[in-house]
Amino acid sequence: MIKSDRWIKKMAKKYRMIEPFCEKQVRRGKISYGLSSYGYDIRVDEEFKIFTNVNSSIVDPKNFDKRSFVEVKAKNYILIPPNSFALAKTVEYFRIPRNVIGICVGKSTYARCGIIVNVTPLEPCWEGYLTLEISNTTPLPAKIYSNEGIAQILFFESDEICEVSYKDRKGKYMKQKGIVLPKV
Repeated sequence: MIKSDRWIKKMAKKYRMIEPFCEKQVRRGKISYGLSSYGYDIRVDEEFKIFTNVNSSIVDPKNFDKRSFVEVKAKNYILIPPNSFALAKTVEYFRIPRNVIGICVGKSTYARCGIIVNVTPLEPCWEGYLTLEISNTTPLPAKIYSNEGIAQILFFESDEICEVSYKDRKGKYMKQKGIVLPKV
């Protein structure tokens, strides 16, 4: 069952599930972030890896070439080139309880501009900053605002504990601190 704002607030305090945690939505002059009715709107940090074809690399998840992107630190915003892609991380750090799964979905404000955030699970007992995959599907440059809302996490609580959690499996993206590239 999807969980409400009261449940999310309780879990954020009890398990430090989301840090920093904003108990209400911040909206004025910003793309909203913070607690919503049935989820939590997350922010994108100031560090980005923007894909480029300057070195004529091939994107290969088994042999990822770090020359495939440029690193950018942006206090206000970045521009993702037309029909391109960027990696970023969240401002928020997550600790997901064993009986909970989170699903990251893009915000409609960006989606209406052709900017898509990949759907990503936050598995039971996973912990870390979430690496975000942001696609600009348009033929125009796309502006992404640092420290503002980028996506929403929806939380689902199970009535039973999972047998094997992400931590138990020693998941490869456990406790990630920065933008983490693909691992095999």
